[in-house]
Amino acid sequence: MTASRRPSSGTRSSCSSRSSRSSRSGSSRVRAARPQASSSSACGASAAPSSSLIPIARRLRRAVDRLEFELPVTHVYDPLDYAREPAEAYLQRYGTVPDGGRREVLLLGMNPGPWGMAQTGVPFGEVAAVRDFLGIEASVRRPREEHPKRPVAGLECGRSEVSGRRLWGWVAERFGSPEAFFARFFVWNYCPLVFMEQSGRNRTPDKLPAAERERLFRHCDRALADVVAALRPRWAIGVGGFAERRLRTVLEHRDLVAPGLDESPRIGTILHPSPASPAANRGWAEQIERQLADLGIALP
Repeated sequence: MTASRRPSSGTRSSCSSRSSRSSRSGSSRVRAARPQASSSSACGASAAPSSSLIPIARRLRRAVDRLEFELPVTHVYDPLDYAREPAEAYLQRYGTVPDGGRREVLLLGMNPGPWGMAQTGVPFGEVAAVRDFLGIEASVRRPREEHPKRPVAGLECGRSEVSGRRLWGWVAERFGSPEAFFARFFVWNYCPLVFMEQSGRNRTPDKLPAAERERLFRHCDRALADVVAALRPRWAIGVGGFAERRLRTVLEHRDLVAPGLDESPRIGTILHPSPASPAANRGWAEQIERQLADLGIALP
């Protein structure tokens, strides 16, 4: 898959299914994604998936992989591509909704962290939680153009992501099993892409230039609307303020929300588990349980 347009000047990072670097006078293009093989164990997603979320994820992947990004972004990872097997295993196992069924609560995150979903393809996908609690073991290939400070080792990654450890650790402690949690809840990330600067610093989607945000958000909004239509949640909860704002934008946009949706979900927010948040470092689980209780969402 080629990039959607040619750069006019400067340096542009493009996330596509082809991984290469082309240089010419005054400009270069870095494409993150035709993956190369990894040594992770193989146990892939179903060849004939029944989850309606898998086609949504595939459409989103194809759309965002055509986008290009200017400096200071130098590397773009799309774990829906190179970590497709565990990503789709997650959607297949925990995102399938029977006809007429629904989820009570959709939890929406922002985008992958370098040691979480970037490694596993699962939202807030801290490696140990994905492997040991969610029970997902699948092969993860590597983006050919890796950032040297952000290597992808898949489920063999030795690093731990605090946000994912907090979220899935809370799920394990409060619900006891993935099945008990996913009977009522589902977790989705608004944007599937990881943006990195030359230093390795993470750049979040809200920090992209306005034109880049608009192009990216158009596809992420569409996917989020499709997820809401598929899950029909009573509550849509942003994990952090950014996610809550995107929920409000999408759910108030009548052209995006499926006309057959019998009722629009109520919107709320909970504290993001990031260690960069001083509040989250002061008992994140206790705080979000109070926030959920204030919304009227009962916990076991």
